[in-house]
Amino acid sequence: MGKGGKSHQEGEENMAAWLVGLNTLKIQPFKLPPLGPHDVRVRMKAVGICGSDVHFLKTLRLADFVVKEPMVIGHECAGIIEEIGSEVKNLVPGDRVALEPGIGCWRCDLCKEGRYNICPDMKFFATPPVHGSLARQVVHPADLCFKLPDNLSLEEGAMCEPLSVAVHACRRANIGPETNVLVMGAGPIGLVTLLAARAFGAPRIVVVDVDDYRLSVANNLGADGVVKVSTNMQDIPEEVERICEVMGAVGVHVTFDCAGFNKTMSTALSATRAGGRVCLVGLGHNEMTVPLTPAAAREVDIIGIFRYKNTWPLCIELLRSGKIDVKPLITHRFGFSQKEVEEAFETSARGGNAIKVMFNL
Repeated sequence: MGKGGKSHQEGEENMAAWLVGLNTLKIQPFKLPPLGPHDVRVRMKAVGICGSDVHFLKTLRLADFVVKEPMVIGHECAGIIEEIGSEVKNLVPGDRVALEPGIGCWRCDLCKEGRYNICPDMKFFATPPVHGSLARQVVHPADLCFKLPDNLSLEEGAMCEPLSVAVHACRRANIGPETNVLVMGAGPIGLVTLLAARAFGAPRIVVVDVDDYRLSVANNLGADGVVKVSTNMQDIPEEVERICEVMGAVGVHVTFDCAGFNKTMSTALSATRAGGRVCLVGLGHNEMTVPLTPAAAREVDIIGIFRYKNTWPLCIELLRSGKIDVKPLITHRFGFSQKEVEEAFETSARGGNAIKVMFNL
């Protein structure tokens, strides 16, 4: 959808944040494609920065996706409908919506099975060569724009994207009232996974990280225990012992590795009880050396997840009902000027006390 074409609106020029080179973002004009019969034009109001955005900025690639030409960045977003296509029946101009950023082909077997998140022809905001949504306006399919209830802000609408990762992970790992959960990593995805696991009924949740500040945030968000760890592989046996002590006698039924490093995955496989599950959420290392055989001998299942599918209605309901509150995760806010875009990405990349950095357009 976001791949160029003629601008639909006259007068005001549509501006966007373009990734034009290594560590270089520029606010430049962005011509929108024509509005199709099933599309809507959305004025962006809230766009969050994801770790993948920062990774593209720093390296111009993420796994097999390589930025070969200038690309509009951003994919965690919400806005207000400005115009609807001729066949759109469920939305009207003025509606506030959260946007699901991935468009499946709906022709392949995976799409037909409902697993459109792993469609090989997926067009996803700010995944090369598809343009993203850190722009004044975007054109997007109406069926991927979800109306927000009156009691939710547009920022909360944008937070449906990271929350969707956690909801999809909880579904894949069958989280419920009898599943004790361990979360490796207290970054934005680890923290929303904590919130989602609790909403899914997990009775006991322990969070592990290397950073005291992030562990204090996890505590404030309701973690039942936190464990500070090192980055040293030699410390794994002792740290697993501590994790099991903090979790209690029943043990860890499901571990979410929200970092995806050798050490976090090795810890997850060792800390999870026999017959449990490890869900790999974070994609830190492309290749890992992990103690797979001992885990297999204890029948520990490993589950992969990639993005999400059919999560927006549930995320919106969890936020609307108050079962999940994502507002404390939004720590920094910026406007949409060249200077502020640069500052926002620097703030997100630095980490520290920044969890979710949000643009207000």
